[in-house]
Amino acid sequence: MSKRQLCPQCERPLRTCLCDVMVVRDCAYRLFILQDPKEAKHALSSAPLLAKSVIGAQLIVGETFEPVLILGENWQRDSVLIFPDENSISVANIHPNTIKNLILLDGTWRKVTRLMHLNPWLNTLPRFAITAHNNSQYKIRRSPRADGLSTIEAGVCALNELHAPQDYSNILLAFNKMIDLQIEAMGTETFNSNYSEH
Repeated sequence: MSKRQLCPQCERPLRTCLCDVMVVRDCAYRLFILQDPKEAKHALSSAPLLAKSVIGAQLIVGETFEPVLILGENWQRDSVLIFPDENSISVANIHPNTIKNLILLDGTWRKVTRLMHLNPWLNTLPRFAITAHNNSQYKIRRSPRADGLSTIEAGVCALNELHAPQDYSNILLAFNKMIDLQIEAMGTETFNSNYSEH
């Protein structure tokens, strides 16, 4: 059985190519997405779309990560973790002159919790909690948290806050199309019976 042909740009199957709506944006920070290996196998993971949409972004798959190799010798001084926390730092404390690296964790909440456990150094970093103004549009995957967002949505929220008044929301066009194509492939009736709110 031959493998499905992939688009060389977006790396999606040709019939679900997203290139017509994908955009590439610059960013004053270096964006690192640390992805759980099982999440990397998920065909509808949003992290690859985010990585392709931000110049210089790196998507790194693994269970344990060496901060010096990924972020450099000054990783503790230069990095902030985008993660919900009651004691998170404010936008005013994050500036490319002082913070160079933004870190996102990609996976379900259970997988992300595991990544945090396997990489204790992540817990030493200051945390930036994004302000989600809308519910997640990740209609085909559910989060156990009411405020849960997909990785690409969290990344866009963070960039919008850190780069205001620039707006990175058009990065989500590819994500929204990916979701719509999947719902279309499933069939509206199947989607409604499995994913709609009751």
